[in-house]
Amino acid sequence: MSEKVVFTENQYLGREFIPLCIRLVLAIFCFAAYTFTDVGDKTGDLLAVVGFAILIICIIMGFLLHFRTRVENKSIFLNGLWTTRLVKIDLNSIVKAEVAPYSRYLFNNPVYNLHSKGTIRFFAAGRNAVHLTDRDGLVYIIGSQHPYELYRAIKAETGDKL
Repeated sequence: MSEKVVFTENQYLGREFIPLCIRLVLAIFCFAAYTFTDVGDKTGDLLAVVGFAILIICIIMGFLLHFRTRVENKSIFLNGLWTTRLVKIDLNSIVKAEVAPYSRYLFNNPVYNLHSKGTIRFFAAGRNAVHLTDRDGLVYIIGSQHPYELYRAIKAETGDKL
């Protein structure tokens, strides 16, 4: 049995474009409000501290791994942050795979192993996702920044039976 990894992707919490812009706009607002306060005013100093704290949190979140996706040995392995468990999806039980938009909303929260209404969601960034349906009708929605590469890797592992 080969241990060859067909596809791997790391998704980070702080690299999604829209939430990053929101955090940076908040930091800019704090610095702008700081410039218009009086010298020696404690609220102005607090605004400067909050602005720098937001910038530091943005930098730290850019390196914070949310989850890793691997396709190997006819399985998909999803490994999340510190206390999350490894999720293994057996590709032999998958009957349908397709690439579709993750959500119709503009803002989506990062999720890992979220069970809701017959679906299990994994998402950190990107617009599209791979929707996998197993024999029992359970739908796995795996968000990816490279959904077509993930889809091709899944098709290659299953031998194009999907």
